[in-house]
Amino acid sequence: MHDLDPDKLPEVKVDGNAGWLQAALTAAQRRGLWENPGTSVFAVVELTSKSFVGHAEGEDKDPQVKLRITVAEVAQDHEQAGLVAEVMRAMMRRRRMNGTLDELGPGSRDVEAAVAEALASHPTEGEFEVHSDRKRRAGRVEQYG
Repeated sequence: MHDLDPDKLPEVKVDGNAGWLQAALTAAQRRGLWENPGTSVFAVVELTSKSFVGHAEGEDKDPQVKLRITVAEVAQDHEQAGLVAEVMRAMMRRRRMNGTLDELGPGSRDVEAAVAEALASHPTEGEFEVHSDRKRRAGRVEQYG
């Protein structure tokens, strides 16, 4: 790890690889984004730092870190978009409470409760595994039927 002057914050850039986002968007969403400039979708993404500049001694470049989207899921309907939006609002409220955001949005201040509520109607990992096992078994039955 490289040391960064405590008075400098690196500029954040997102690299151009949008493969995960493209895979997470439905065909209708991709078409809608293209046909209607200014349209938004809600997504949950994992960002991973991939490169940085401005760290060599004597280098006069401002520090910069490049992030890549390494996992992405896009809300597929209005209900999911609303859930992701509520989680985002809860996270913004937390930042406001921590003094890192200037505006406080409406609603609950409990991030954990907002996340639990948002995920309540979504399958758990265990439910997904049971579903996958059923599909595999059904495929074998059809194969040998």
